[in-house]
Amino acid sequence: MNHGIKLIASTAALLAFSASIAVADTADKAHPAQGSLTLAITMTNDPAANQIKVYDVSTHTLLQTLPTNGAGGAGGNAFGVRQLDNELFAAVNNGSHSVAIFRRNGDHLNFDRTVATTSAPVSIDFGNDHMYVAGATSVDSFPIRGHRVGSRDGSALLQLVGGIAPPNGSTAQVGVLDDSSLLVTLKTDPVPGTVDIVALNHGAIAFATPKVVSAPAGTLTPFGFAVYSDGTAVITLAHSTQIGLFRDNAFTSVIGSAGQTAPCWMVRTGKYVYSVNAGSRTISRVVGTGNNIFVDAAVAGTVTTGGPSDVDASPEVLGVIDHAGGASHLTLFALNEFGELSPLGAAIDLGTANANGIAIMSPPEANAG
Repeated sequence: MNHGIKLIASTAALLAFSASIAVADTADKAHPAQGSLTLAITMTNDPAANQIKVYDVSTHTLLQTLPTNGAGGAGGNAFGVRQLDNELFAAVNNGSHSVAIFRRNGDHLNFDRTVATTSAPVSIDFGNDHMYVAGATSVDSFPIRGHRVGSRDGSALLQLVGGIAPPNGSTAQVGVLDDSSLLVTLKTDPVPGTVDIVALNHGAIAFATPKVVSAPAGTLTPFGFAVYSDGTAVITLAHSTQIGLFRDNAFTSVIGSAGQTAPCWMVRTGKYVYSVNAGSRTISRVVGTGNNIFVDAAVAGTVTTGGPSDVDASPEVLGVIDHAGGASHLTLFALNEFGELSPLGAAIDLGTANANGIAIMSPPEANAG
């Protein structure tokens, strides 16, 4: 008799469990998981009260406008905002010597905290379980654990060729080269400009003086760059309308930009690097190898609304912001497997004069890929 009771109870429990699975499956289909949107995020860069704006890429809907709890004012820079793993977002508060940190929750961002920097910040990158911030005269490192940014654990002073401190407005971009070094580009006309190689120790900046490399003779203004996984960097030489290949701590090749003027900003996705040309308002598709650079498509896309001022991309979407006539715009492109660009609707008026930085955040589940 007891065995019969136990069998009935077990059968009832199994049926209940099966029913719960069916209900859960129905609920999942009725209510899709959060975090299904691709987001495009930029900052207003307001010198008094900086904000970020979060857009849905597919509909161009403005989802959020959030304060950064600091002052903007950055200019002539790349990567003023940056994202990590589609979960973490950071924006420079140039006028407040701080970086604002946000965490993603579904298809929205929540403010987390600000961290102080040792000079007015202009550019951000992530890698080696750290956030790196290049400022007017210095570069800082901050450890990351579980997508949470900790206190600064390293810093170094930036230098031009000859050991000179960079004047305000020189710093262009910071980027992770490999697990032992960063690159920071410094633009200084009429001299060629400088690339600082900053040493790392277990991800933290090692407090050592950077190795200083001049841009090649006859070139001007190292600016935006993109890095391949082999530690090769493709760097724009903006004011001489050239592109350089940087390898083993030196420029090894320089080419023209195939008729496009003032290449400034770069982003890589897969094997392709996209160079955004401020003068011609075009986007070029470039391929870098261990020894050479090739312009694969001189005009892969155009920006019709203003002079481009930064770029970012995911594997499926590329975004460019621009300025013109006291307005800023965001132009979005779809990316296909061949690296071809196609516009995703009309440009978005960002409702501010000097928007700075663009970050594309795919749905969080894209991390699994």
